[in-house]
Parts: sequence; structure tokens; C-alpha cells
Amino acid sequence: MNTDTLTGIIIPFIGTAAGAACVFFMKKELSRMVQRALTGFAAGVMVAASIWSLLIPAMEQSEPMGKLAFIPAVIGFWGGVLFLLLLDHIIPHLHMNATKAEGPRSRLAKTTMMVLAVTLHNIPEGMAVGVVYAGFLSGSAEITAGGALALSLGIAIQNFPEGAIISMPLHAQGRSKGKSFLDGVLSGAVEPVGAVLTIMLAGFLVPAMPYLLSFAAGAMMYVVVEELIPEMSEGEHSNIGVIMFAVGFTLMMALDVGLG
Repeated sequence: MNTDTLTGIIIPFIGTAAGAACVFFMKKELSRMVQRALTGFAAGVMVAASIWSLLIPAMEQSEPMGKLAFIPAVIGFWGGVLFLLLLDHIIPHLHMNATKAEGPRSRLAKTTMMVLAVTLHNIPEGMAVGVVYAGFLSGSAEITAGGALALSLGIAIQNFPEGAIISMPLHAQGRSKGKSFLDGVLSGAVEPVGAVLTIMLAGFLVPAMPYLLSFAAGAMMYVVVEELIPEMSEGEHSNIGVIMFAVGFTLMMALDVGLG
């Protein structure tokens, strides 16, 4: 594993940690409008990444199948959706601003379930980075260093507000700044771990790369539709969420096309 790959894996985690560090510099809890704006931005980045960094490359790699090149993408996409649906049902978690936890009944603390919710959100992002870099390292998946870096940068950018969204509300609920920061950082730790594990299996994964790329896309889209879009649209004046969704979408699209 070369230095560029290690850097690409760590960049999204740095984004989460930097966002979580906002708890040390900002005194007030994030307003609902700001939370909606940041959530909409994250959703836009994830949708664009799912299309340009994952689904389109998956279909390009399946071109020898001709008009049936969409089949691996469809199968992988549904696999990712069903995988996140399963995790959603077996892991107790509490979404931001929600009053009732999802998943099995648990005696876990509210703050712990909030961290689990963000961790669940980060699983497909770690998978996406790992799969893309595994494809790049294999040299046979038509994925460039620029394209892989674009995905890492895009996820890091949308991880920054996610880190703030988890650490600051935790502090507002009475948790110390240090522990709130640590919880925000830990919520993003699943990303580099998942990416490294995926890359370690790169030699075995290359033949299934179109399925794996679209699997990550399906998992990310599940998070967007099930969690992020409802959060960015709740309450009055939800237009800010839509506008920031468009900003995140165009930024990620530009990164992927420009660097890829």
C-alpha cells in the first residue's frame, strides 16, 4: 500500500475529526437551519459520489456485456440497499432530533445511540473509499488516482459538518467537550478501518469490482433517502437543505470530473 493510498484513506477520517473539533471553538449548539444546511450538503455529495464515482465506473467496467452492462450495477446496488436495511434493523441507534430510537430495544445511553447512528451512516462511505482504491491498486478497474482522490476529498468535505453535527449536540446535552470530540472522532473511525480491510482483499475483489462499486452506491443512497433527506427537509424553511444539496452535488461532480 503506497503513500498516496494511505493518504486517500485517512483524508475522510481527518474531515470527521476536524468537524468534531468545532466543539472546542464554537460556544453555541448548531441551529436547526444550520443542521439542515449541513445535512443537505452531505446528502448532495453522497448522491453525486454514488453516481460519478461508483455507478458509472461499475457500468463502464461491465461494457463487454453490451446492453446488459447495467445488470452488475443493479444487483450490487440492491445488495447495498438491503445490507444497510439489515444493519438499520439490528443496530440500535438514534437519529439527530429524533425522540425514539430505531433498531432492537436497548439500554444503551442516548448519546451512545446517537454515535451509533452516525457510525452506521459512515459504513458505506468507508466501503466506497476502500473499493475505489482497491480498484485503483489493481490496475485493472479503470479507476484513476485522481478519481480515487476525488472521492476521498468529497467524502472528507461532507464529513466535516457530520463531525460537528455529532459533537456539538452531545456537548449541548451536558457531555464534556473532550468526550464529545472523541465521540465525533470515533464515529468516523469505521471509515479507514473498512477501507483498509477492503484493500487487503483487493486481489480477490477485482473480478467482482462492478458489483462492489454499485454495492457501495446502494448503501450510500439508502443513508441519503432514509436519513439525510428527511432531516434536511423537516420543519419550516427547508429550502436551505435543498440549496445545499445542490451545492454538495455540484461540488462532488466537479471534483470527480475534474480530478478523474
